[in-house]
Amino acid sequence: MRFEALLRRLDRIAGGRHADLEVPAEMREHPRTRRAFTWIAWLLAVEVLLGLAAVVVAVVIVVNGGPVPFAVWMRSVIVLGMTVTLFYFSWRASLGWYWAYQRLRLFAQIFPIITLVMAAIPNLYPAWMVTEQIVFSLIMIGVADILTGDHMRTAFRRPERPQRHSPMKPR
Repeated sequence: MRFEALLRRLDRIAGGRHADLEVPAEMREHPRTRRAFTWIAWLLAVEVLLGLAAVVVAVVIVVNGGPVPFAVWMRSVIVLGMTVTLFYFSWRASLGWYWAYQRLRLFAQIFPIITLVMAAIPNLYPAWMVTEQIVFSLIMIGVADILTGDHMRTAFRRPERPQRHSPMKPR
């Protein structure tokens, strides 16, 4: 229980004003919702393995005396960190937190665009890194596709905020 209190503080930072909004339990527990989050977890696991493989390739190149540009190191570490963050969002969304679904969906839609644009910059990355970025983008597009499907958009429709009574307005 203490751990959950700590996570809720982190949720408050990550979720902002929507941090307390939950989707209805029947939608959160729906078999299609559960199945969607299972697929997302597997796809994100592949993304983490892909990111780890990129770091390993870079290390092997350096150990064998080859040059690895700073951009490769930065991209590898940052993307690996972002992918782990997406796991957190996915886990919290699977528990029914609206903010986490919104963040996960947003990043799953934006990351492929950024990654593909970066991969298209001539001579920024070696060919193996460009290939890794393209594969990363395709998998992330799969995550975004799951998150923007009809069922998931229905399940994670913005919940109604509880009405607060303003001291200035009569009840």
